[in-house]
Amino acid sequence: MVNMSLVLERDGGELRYGDLVGERRPVVLTHGAGLDHRMFDAQAAALHEAGHRVVSWDQRGHGESSLEAGARFTATTALDDLVALLDHLGLDRPILIGHSLGGNLVQALVRRLPERAYGLIVMDSTWNAGPLTAVERLLLKLAAPSLALIPASRLPGIMARASAVTPEGIAECEATFARMPKRVFLDVWRATVSLVAPEPGYRTPVPLGLVRGDRDRTGNIAVAMPRWARAEGMTEHVVPDAGHVVTVDAADAATKVIRGIIDGWDAA
Repeated sequence: MVNMSLVLERDGGELRYGDLVGERRPVVLTHGAGLDHRMFDAQAAALHEAGHRVVSWDQRGHGESSLEAGARFTATTALDDLVALLDHLGLDRPILIGHSLGGNLVQALVRRLPERAYGLIVMDSTWNAGPLTAVERLLLKLAAPSLALIPASRLPGIMARASAVTPEGIAECEATFARMPKRVFLDVWRATVSLVAPEPGYRTPVPLGLVRGDRDRTGNIAVAMPRWARAEGMTEHVVPDAGHVVTVDAADAATKVIRGIIDGWDAA
């Protein structure tokens, strides 16, 4: 487990992060909506063992990071937090790995500031810049209002069963989701949706890796990620027997894929 004792003060809250020293290129791990840094514990340990400097952090209102009373979680503040963390640590073109909302965030960062990242690994996240069908646009619009109708007491369990497929994964996700107030979770969901901004012809300007669980049925990920891979002329990595939270459902397999992608970049 990563020691999250380090703190970066930000307007509206404070960010907790861990920094594992290594000689190889830094890797920054950004978790998904409603989750926290622990979803990457196995991968952080393996990447550190392989010699990388590894930074894990909790987004504001998640895990050990705070969200001040009255403050709101937005895509803009989340993206600014990530940039501030990179600046604070003086990281020179790290590898950015993001899951779900974290994947949307790191896509947005590279789209705005491509010179800040060496490479991008997106896990179980939709394609921000990709085309959307009319049905996909409607489902995105209805996502937060639909979640708002679910009683707060039932929301963590419903979301956990939609996110993981193994009993251990479901239990871990439900316990983590239950720590977040419903109003914050809805803000987080709205932020995720707001990062989807189609731009025909846009292609990722840094090395890219795409990873998803073969049983991920969240949003349009199962169709958007293959579409993205075809557009970029690459192969996506589909992890068997895993749902949306692939790093928890299939930790060893997900770790192997991540290390394979990074080692491939190094060899090239």
